[in-house]
Amino acid sequence: MAYTTINDPSAQFQTALYTGNGGANTITNDGNSNLQADMIWFKERSSTSSHHLFDTNRGVGGSGKALYPNNGDAESADTALTSLNTDGFTLANTGGFNENGQTNVGWQWKCNGGTTSTNSSGTITSTTQVNTTAGFSIVTYTGNGVNGATFGHGLSSAPTFIMIKCLSDSYNWMVYNSSLAQTKAAFLDLTNGADADAVYWSNTAPTSGLVSLGTNGKGNANTENYVAYCFNSIPGYSISGTFQGNEGTDGPFIFTGFKPAWIMVKRTNTTGTWLMWDSQRDPINVSSTVLKANINEAENTGYWKIDIVSNGFKIRAVDGEINGDGAQLLYQAFAANPFVTSDGVPTTAR
Repeated sequence: MAYTTINDPSAQFQTALYTGNGGANTITNDGNSNLQADMIWFKERSSTSSHHLFDTNRGVGGSGKALYPNNGDAESADTALTSLNTDGFTLANTGGFNENGQTNVGWQWKCNGGTTSTNSSGTITSTTQVNTTAGFSIVTYTGNGVNGATFGHGLSSAPTFIMIKCLSDSYNWMVYNSSLAQTKAAFLDLTNGADADAVYWSNTAPTSGLVSLGTNGKGNANTENYVAYCFNSIPGYSISGTFQGNEGTDGPFIFTGFKPAWIMVKRTNTTGTWLMWDSQRDPINVSSTVLKANINEAENTGYWKIDIVSNGFKIRAVDGEINGDGAQLLYQAFAANPFVTSDGVPTTAR
């Protein structure tokens, strides 16, 4: 049985669905717990606006700056996210995720309420905001261009999934997955397969305190500013991993130890799209409503099919991007419910 320290994942992660109105728009979450987010990822579902990502290390409202998961652009000022509220958020204008009549999604993660601290444990001093309960930290730092440089991430164990983006210049997003190992990086805004080179992580796996960097500008150009979103796997709440496709209608089953609320999958041994599902946009199986992290297009329905079940997810599509013969795929998932709570209560299937 899979037990957990997080009986109600909605206190740490929630998905909000809403319709834009082009003006003041307050969205309230509908989870079991209230959630004030510290990282929020928006995507217009019904049209082609870019993804927008905000966090409380970098600020929202008048000081707000957006990043764009589907491209390598530097951060830019964006005041459309007025505030992150005690249980949701408020929008002020269109901003590509509040256009009148367009449907949208906002994926929200809790960190530490915007409270940061200085971490001097690495060769690069970082500013960290940490939620050790959910295994999530938001880290900002300035690169030094030195191979083997390190920054402190603040988590209680080594991160299993990291997304890094240069804030001050145009570089692709750099992604670490522990199942790919420290020799490879993937790129959130590209379809490219994972690339093996010491210039990304200096061929050094993250430790319980530090993330190592090579010399590549995606993560460590001298004097450039960066943000790193670091996650470690928490039983019953989050997991990073890889699986292999079989090119069959009876596709692989991926055990997570929880009923997923959000799933992202990317083929790594060749080109492939970053595909994202969530249990709000598809509340019943088969789940096939997909958004693509690396593309600004509207959501696609009916092609990339999976089942979301009480202890994982099952691939139902015969497609090279999620189930090609011999395909190697990374995934990251967060829970709607643990398979079994800490006091032994099992979740129900969808």
